[in-house]
Amino acid sequence: MTAYSERDVFFVSNSVDELGGVTSWSHQMARLFTERGHRVHVIGITEPAVVQELGELPYPTTTLYDAHPPRVGSARGIKGRLNVAERRLRAERAAGMREQAAKLTRLFRAARPGAVVIVTQVWAMEWVELADTTGLTVIGMSHESFAYSKATSRFGRVQKHYKDVDRMLALTREDADLWIRQGLDNASFMPNPIPFMPEVPSSRTENVVVSVGRLSDQKGIDMLLDTWAEVAPRHPDWTLRIFGSGEDEEMLKKQCTALGLDDSVEWMGRTSDVPGALRGGSVFVLSSRGEGFPLALMEAMATALPCAAFDCAPGVHEIVQDGEDGLLAALGNTGELARRLDTLMSDKDLRDRMGEAARVNIQRYTTDEIVRRWEDLFTFLER
Repeated sequence: MTAYSERDVFFVSNSVDELGGVTSWSHQMARLFTERGHRVHVIGITEPAVVQELGELPYPTTTLYDAHPPRVGSARGIKGRLNVAERRLRAERAAGMREQAAKLTRLFRAARPGAVVIVTQVWAMEWVELADTTGLTVIGMSHESFAYSKATSRFGRVQKHYKDVDRMLALTREDADLWIRQGLDNASFMPNPIPFMPEVPSSRTENVVVSVGRLSDQKGIDMLLDTWAEVAPRHPDWTLRIFGSGEDEEMLKKQCTALGLDDSVEWMGRTSDVPGALRGGSVFVLSSRGEGFPLALMEAMATALPCAAFDCAPGVHEIVQDGEDGLLAALGNTGELARRLDTLMSDKDLRDRMGEAARVNIQRYTTDEIVRRWEDLFTFLER
């Protein structure tokens, strides 16, 4: 067994405690590294709009800004360049960024040799690259699939701000290869670890399909409701239980009523007990338009639930072995997802077989295995 040196590890994100998977991942990894003897510091650029409750943390956290940095428009075109108010705002933002980057420099300078900076989101990288990172290993991450990133402004920013980091990490080999083809020769991949491995799995005795995720466009709950409208009439004794909150909640509940699904859909709101939520179900469904390496899917499989999912990212078809521990449908094809759900809901033996296989197969992403891979990477990049 390799002995790893203890290091100073900085996680730099948009926020220390915003709601979402990146925050959950950051604090999971921060705890794991702390348990291994590394000295961890979690840094956020600004305060979030929606806060995630984190409880007591065994490592320090720092937020750079007291108030959100000013938002500026595009400087393109004569109009943008001549707009005095916009120019003043841009200058004020740039000065503020330099000031906050100086705080990062002071934190980085206090680190021991061999320190690592892990930038979890590309927006945060804009401050890290203004700081002095001499002698530190800098790793930039994209926690979404290449395809989903390509449809956003983050795509160009990843190419711009991650091109000179020591390693740019995607979540799958498939996505890393796509980034390399875009000219990011420093791209590689690192999967997420399982958030938890519950001692007691689901008994799969309840006629409940579970969804866990933010009520936002990305998570595709509107498509899930269209899917359920096809499935529910065939299974009047089954319930769809949706855990999560978000900006689309009101619109989705209206859609649910319009589809005549109020009797078979339960809106559970946010939960702080994900294992409990999953244990109460017999099937898990993922209806996202885009994902990276979805934690909720891994959590469901660890709880021994068979999954029906849109194949919306390489991370999904890497986690789910289609036909063995879950069933995949083409992204956006609600009819196909409905048929996958129907298959699992109609056949208890199949549910049990796939659920047990899911619990076994997902253990290739245990925390020990993923932490070992991270420490191997630290050692490799230090050479």
